[in-house]
Amino acid sequence: MKSARAVQIPSNDGRDTRRAMKGPRPPNDGGNYIRPSETDLPMQYRFYYTGIRVRNLSRSLAFYTKAIGMKVVNRGTMRHGGKYVQLVGPGSRQKLELNWYPPGTRFYAPYRKGEEIDHLAFVVADVRKAYRELIRKGAKRAVPPEDSEGTEVYVKDPDGIWIELLQ
Repeated sequence: MKSARAVQIPSNDGRDTRRAMKGPRPPNDGGNYIRPSETDLPMQYRFYYTGIRVRNLSRSLAFYTKAIGMKVVNRGTMRHGGKYVQLVGPGSRQKLELNWYPPGTRFYAPYRKGEEIDHLAFVVADVRKAYRELIRKGAKRAVPPEDSEGTEVYVKDPDGIWIELLQ
């Protein structure tokens, strides 16, 4: 039976990166031998942001900042002339990126209402109040409180993207 032992994998951030290895240590390895096939761990993915394509950047920016209360954390112009704005909501580090692409660029496509993105979700203290508020501020009705099960309701943003409100 082969024995397991800990092997230190180099790390730049100070984390403990010892991993168990099976089998005897090769001679004269200085304690740094790593068998790639036995120490490769799955890549860790940290969700960073969701980018959505918008038809009118000013209109969408006004909706997400004024109706939902998100704050702009970054904005810019892409090399091909497209524009983006990154937003975060209160109490969240997840970003929503609004992207607008000019006609004639490789990222431009005529807008078509589709199912490419299912929905965005926001946690609120009172879904009924949030629903009424967003409708007053320009959201379109999707699933009103009286038609929903429990405490989740849906509205649509100016481009028709569904927004779920959770309590």
